[in-house]
Amino acid sequence: MNIKPNIRELTLQKGLGYPSDEELIMLILGSGQKGISIKTLSEKIIRTINTSEAHNLISNLENIKGVGKSRALAVAAAIELGRRKTKHLKAVIKSPQDLIPYIKHYSIEPKEHFICITLNGAHEIIQIHVTSIGTVNKTFVHPREIFSIAIKENAAAIIVCHNHPSGSTEPSVDDIKSTELLNEGSRLLGISFLDHIIIGDDNYFSFSEHKLLLN
Repeated sequence: MNIKPNIRELTLQKGLGYPSDEELIMLILGSGQKGISIKTLSEKIIRTINTSEAHNLISNLENIKGVGKSRALAVAAAIELGRRKTKHLKAVIKSPQDLIPYIKHYSIEPKEHFICITLNGAHEIIQIHVTSIGTVNKTFVHPREIFSIAIKENAAAIIVCHNHPSGSTEPSVDDIKSTELLNEGSRLLGISFLDHIIIGDDNYFSFSEHKLLLN
């Protein structure tokens, strides 16, 4: 028995927040097995997820009739990806070193990625956004794009970051200019601009640490 088409269609229309946990599993599986409906299989998987630890999740999923190794791994991989993508939420940022673990993976990107990190009044991360992707040595960002995100999320503060594919973290003339524009925008809007961080090969440059932010 295959997944009902309306679940796929409704999810595409309404977003991934629409399906129940069981329906999300149905979307991952795609179909049931002979003699086992996808709905029954998904309900068993959710019960197993809720009663398993990370170290025994895959083996417990494999024990469900109709799952098997490949499906068990696919479900566990989806859970791990979700964990990695949300582990930054509510993390308190007091210094650049606190943020680096959540953004360092962008340092290996072959093109410049400009990132906006929104924070609440306690300097807890609200969300991390890729606002633009440029070339191997340049990316363009407009303060309007950055602050529209901050306003939408009711952020009290922002930190921006971008990678240098060359590996060097020395700020360019454009980096300095964009930082000045963001600084000016933060003063006008009353949203704190805490830092601009450049990441490269196992290194970073913080405008804040170098006393280059004039809030």
